[in-house]
Amino acid sequence: MVEIKSGIEIHQQLNTHKLFCNCPSILRNDEPNVIIKRKLHAVAGESGEIDAAAIHEATLDKEFIYQGYDTTCLFELDECPPHLINPEALKIALHIALFLNCEILPITQIMRKTVVNGSNTSGFQRTVLIARNGYVETVHGRVGIETVFLEEDAAREIGKEGNKIIFRLDRLGIPLVEIATAPDIKSAEQAKEVALFIGDVLRSCKVKRGIGTIRQDINISIPGHPRVEIKGFQDVKMFIPTIENEVLRQNENLKSGKELKSEVRNSNVDGTTAYLRPMPGSARMYPETDLPLLHISREIINKAKASVPKLRSDIRGNLRNKGLSEEMIKLLSHGDKIEEFESLLKIINDPNFIAKVLFLIPADISSHEKIENINDVLNLDIIESVVNSVASGKISRDDVKHVMERIAKGEKFENAIKLEKADLSEIEGEIAKIVKEKPGLSIGGYMGLIMQKFKGKISGKEASDILQKLLKT
Repeated sequence: MVEIKSGIEIHQQLNTHKLFCNCPSILRNDEPNVIIKRKLHAVAGESGEIDAAAIHEATLDKEFIYQGYDTTCLFELDECPPHLINPEALKIALHIALFLNCEILPITQIMRKTVVNGSNTSGFQRTVLIARNGYVETVHGRVGIETVFLEEDAAREIGKEGNKIIFRLDRLGIPLVEIATAPDIKSAEQAKEVALFIGDVLRSCKVKRGIGTIRQDINISIPGHPRVEIKGFQDVKMFIPTIENEVLRQNENLKSGKELKSEVRNSNVDGTTAYLRPMPGSARMYPETDLPLLHISREIINKAKASVPKLRSDIRGNLRNKGLSEEMIKLLSHGDKIEEFESLLKIINDPNFIAKVLFLIPADISSHEKIENINDVLNLDIIESVVNSVASGKISRDDVKHVMERIAKGEKFENAIKLEKADLSEIEGEIAKIVKEKPGLSIGGYMGLIMQKFKGKISGKEASDILQKLLKT
C-alpha cells in the first residue's frame, strides 16, 4: 500500500442571515433586477507580493456579470463597508469548534483572502480564525483539527457567455464555517471516517441542509509528489475511489519524470479529477481594515458552551433506546424535527405517539386531502396545541387525526377540538346494522366503515369494543 499524507477541508453554510450584513440567506429563482459588471486585476497584498493564482486568472481577461435583487444591499455590491460580524453565526461556529475539541481564540483578526475566480464582487473573501488545535478520534488514530474559520460564501455561478461569467449575488455573504484537519490522515478509509464524524457534528448544529450547502476538499500527496488539492466533493461515498485514483495518478507522474507542481483539481462524479488552476500561495491573505479585532469573550464562550446541542448520533442512540423504529428515527433525523420531537416529549412522554403526530398523521392527511404544504398548515404550534389537548384530557388520542384533519381543511383550532360525541347506545345499534348488512368482513373492514361513518363522534377503542361485543353474540 502506498503511503499517503492527507487532510480534509469542509465548508458548511450556517442557517442564519448573512455574515457582514443583515440580508437574508435565501437563494432566489425569480428574475434579477440588478446587473453590475467587473473585471479582475491582480494586485499586491500586504506583503508586496502578487498571488500566483491571481496573476494566472488576470491573464484570461474574463468579465464578471453580477445579478442581484431587491434583497441585495450596497455591501454585497462592494459599495459600502461591512457590518460587525453576525453574532448568531459566531455562536454556531463556536458550537462546532467545541465539538471538535478546539482552543477558541479570545482575540482574532478578520482577514481578506484574495479570490481569483470573480465569485466575490470585492475580489476578496472575508474570513476569521476562531479556533484551532482540536482533534477527532478515529479507529486508525487521532486526527488533528488545525483550524476552524468563519467566513463569507461566494456568489453562485449560473452561466458563461464566451469570456463572460455570470454570478448571482443571493449566495454571496452567507456564513460558512471552514474546518481544516491536520495532514494526519493515512488512508482513504480514515478520510471517509473523519468526514462522516464532522458531518454528524455539522448536522447537529444550526446549519443549512441540501445540495450546495456543504463543500468538501481533500489535500493529498504521496512521498516525492507535491500537495494536490481536490475540490468539489458532494458525496462522502466518493472519498475512497477519488483518493485511490489520485494516488495512482501521482504515482504515474513520478514514474514519468515530468515536472511536478502543486495544483488545484476538480473532482468528477466517476472518481477521477481534472486540472483547475495553480495552488494559491500565502500572498493572498491580508488584514481587513474596515473591521475591528474580534473579541471572543469568556462570557460569549460560556454562553456557547451552555447551548451546545446534542450530537445527532447520540440522539439516534437515545431514540433506539426509547423503542422507536429505524424508519421513524430516519424521518426524525432527515426531517430536522428532533428538537420538535424532544419538545413534545416533555408534554407526553410517549415517543411512538409523538412521532405518529409529527410524521404519520400529517403525511396521511396530506395524501388523502391533497394538501401539499401540510407542514405549514399543521406547524409546530398547531401540533403542540393538539398534544397539549390530549395531555389535558380535552380530546383522546383516537381523536387526534380527526382534529388535525379539520384544522388542515381550514377550521380554527378552537373549533376543531370541540368534538360532538354521539350516544354510544345509538351508535351500537348503527354498528349492528353495518354488521348485518355486510356479513363476513374482517374486523379491519368493519372498523374502516365504522370510523368513516362516525368520524369524530366515537374513538377507535370505543368502536372496537362495540364491534368485538357484537361479533361474539
